Order: sequence, then structure tokens, then C-alpha cells
Amino acid sequence: MRAARGPRRPRRAVPDALGLLLSAVLAFPLYWMLLTAFRPASLIHRTPPSFWPEQLTLDNFRRAMETPTFWSNVRASCVVGAGTVTISLFIGVLAAFALARFSFAGRKALILTVLCVQMVPLAGLVIPIYLLLSDVGLTDSLTGVILTYLVFTLPFTVWLLRGFLVAIPAELEEAAMVDGCTRLGAFRRVTLPLLAPGLAATSIYALVQAWNEYVLAYVLLSSNDKQTLSIWLVSFQTSFGTDYGGLMAGATLTALPVVVFFLIVQRRIASGLVTGSVKG
Repeated sequence: MRAARGPRRPRRAVPDALGLLLSAVLAFPLYWMLLTAFRPASLIHRTPPSFWPEQLTLDNFRRAMETPTFWSNVRASCVVGAGTVTISLFIGVLAAFALARFSFAGRKALILTVLCVQMVPLAGLVIPIYLLLSDVGLTDSLTGVILTYLVFTLPFTVWLLRGFLVAIPAELEEAAMVDGCTRLGAFRRVTLPLLAPGLAATSIYALVQAWNEYVLAYVLLSSNDKQTLSIWLVSFQTSFGTDYGGLMAGATLTALPVVVFFLIVQRRIASGLVTGSVKG
């Protein structure tokens, strides 16, 4: 009989410690933002700083939510985020399905173009985009912002969904069509449910890009009630100084919808990963 092997924990102690240290470093900015958001103003600038919560207050959140344009900016961000995600997923699924399932002239060139668009810097397109939208009367319009965001989210959406569709066997659709389904019916009943993890991952990417984008929204939107939350955060920086408590409370409120959305769809991503790992 072989002797029982001893525990291997000492061998993993160093990697585990490094992993915990890296996690702590990455999580510290988020922890400091939450700590500052709940701290009274008198403790924020205290020297030396305290890294543990002592006195907690909701005054910073109350002050942030009582700003004149907060709720209108929330509405604008929700409209832009939902519009960008919905349209990019709808068009992206159709384009990705065509690239994954059909052979046509210019297919490889189209895939290469999708990749090249991702390499174009955003700052270099701000002025041309503004002039183009000004010519069609879409400046200071949420519709114009959504269309602009689609230019940057659609290429990655198509590329990512194409990868998920390629991993789904085409034989499943062919079997459904043999049983009497049309091409659209086979896609809706067979492929689309299997594509759910890809849709969840892509929707998170599109929402984060639309929710956090600042430069284009700042250039295109001039009315205070139409500006997004990323621009609203600048209101805490004035000529008299920066309201760090209100700024961190506003940043927490701004990040909260994206976190909630991720918690809602993360089960779909996890179930898709588990399903894809089992072959049978």
C-alpha cells in the first residue's frame, strides 16, 4: 500500500497569499470610495487618514440626490444605456449570425473591418462625429448619443457574439429545420437559448461602455437635464474646491445600476460556462 500523502497546503500558501494581496490592492479603491461616501465631511480630510469606519452618515448621499438635475440625469443615463444595449444586441446578433453561418463575398474583409474599427482612437473622432450630428440636427440629443455609442459598441458586439455562435454546432439548426422549423424558427428556438451566455456577456460590455463614457457625452450634450451621470459627477468640483463626500456618494450611486445589472445576468454567464464544459 502506498503511504498517504501529506497535505499540500504549504505549497499553495505563497500563491494564495499573493492572490489575496492582489485582490486587496484591486479592491482598495472601491473600499476607499465607499468609506469616503459614508464619512462626515469633518473626517474626510483628517491627517493622518483613518482606514477604518468610525462615524458613518448618509448626508453625502442625501446631498448628492438633492442636486437639481440628479433624477433627470439618471433618466438620461438609463435611456442611453438601455437604448445602446438593446440596439447593439439586436443588430449584433443578426450580423454575427450571418458571419458565423453564411459564406458570402467580402466576409473576411468585413471581419477584418470589425477588428480595425476597434483600433481607432476615440479622441480622434470627436470633432468629425460632432460635425456630422450637427448637420443632421442630433446634437444635444439622446438619440444622437445612442447612435454614436453604437459606432463603438457594435464592432466588439459582433465579434464577441460571432465567437459564441461558431461554438454552437450548426447541426442543431439543421436538425430543427428537418423537423419542420424555418431558418428563423430554428434560430429562435434552438440557437438563441444557447446564445444566452454570450448575450449576457455582451450586454454587460455594452452597458458599461455607454454608462461610463464621458468625452462624447460631454461634447454632444449641452442641456443640463439631458446630461448623463458621468457628467453630473463633475458638478461636485467647483471653484471653491471639491466636495469629496458628495463626489464619492455620487460615484457610488452611479456604479450601483451596473453592479445590479451584473448580479442579475451573472447567473446566466455562469450557467453557460458550466453547460459548455460538459460534453454529452
